[in-house]
Amino acid sequence: MLEDLEFREATLEDLPEITALFRDTIRNVNSKDYSEKQVEAWASGADKTKKWEKRIKSLYFLVAELDNQIVGFSYLKDGNYLDGLFVHKDFQGKTIASKLLRIMESRVSMNGFERIKSDVSITALPFFDSHFYEVEKKQKVSVRDVILENYIVYKDL
Repeated sequence: MLEDLEFREATLEDLPEITALFRDTIRNVNSKDYSEKQVEAWASGADKTKKWEKRIKSLYFLVAELDNQIVGFSYLKDGNYLDGLFVHKDFQGKTIASKLLRIMESRVSMNGFERIKSDVSITALPFFDSHFYEVEKKQKVSVRDVILENYIVYKDL
């Protein structure tokens, strides 16, 4: 099944599927670590269409596709900052995130950086820990006037 997984750069036509995946993943996966109020504030970021369009147009933004369905995506900002890594709720634990992460780490190295950084959720921390990321610090961030905890993590490449 996953041998048919393909990676490609995102296009604006992918926007509805990307934002739906973003929203659904937060609501279904991250809800185990965040309150309903936090989840809804965070998931509402899917509605910021212009911001998503800008990301797709200007960042290194990849989608993972299986049978013409986007099952994951990831994007880099500033050459070495992993700004997003999401996998469809029905495809968690199937190595899609690991493959996307490996591609992003390679891209960071190709961009001439020796370190990759990211802000990761409580939910994602064990995944990043299993990929040898170190916690720089725990932080509180405000999303639509709701406070969420997450972590700044990094890995030397």
